[in-house]
Amino acid sequence: QLQASGGGLVQAGGSLRLSCAASGRSFSSYAVGWFRQAPGKEREFVAAINWSGSSTDYVDVGKGRFTISRDNAKNTVYLQMKSLEPEDTAVYYCAAQFAANNYYSNPNLYAYWGQGTLVTVSS
Repeated sequence: QLQASGGGLVQAGGSLRLSCAASGRSFSSYAVGWFRQAPGKEREFVAAINWSGSSTDYVDVGKGRFTISRDNAKNTVYLQMKSLEPEDTAVYYCAAQFAANNYYSNPNLYAYWGQGTLVTVSS
């Protein structure tokens, strides 16, 4: 089970750190991705990280602003977001998939999903 948290209301230019905590099993062999879905839009890829944290990937608009990291001892993956823009407003979801050393930007490749946390960026 995945639990996403850390969303909230923030002004443009502000920062938030989202957390994705796993329970019930060890997270350490799983790739984890963050996705977001704005009202009326399709779910889109935000960032992903492999099992060890040695490899990451980001959506182009997030490069330089978003940082994904993980602490396997705490069974938690983080998404640090800075310089937030109103366009970043969305429900953010984390997802996990058992993976040897890969990570995925395709949401269809993830088997486990958290419930989502709402991020609202005001202008």
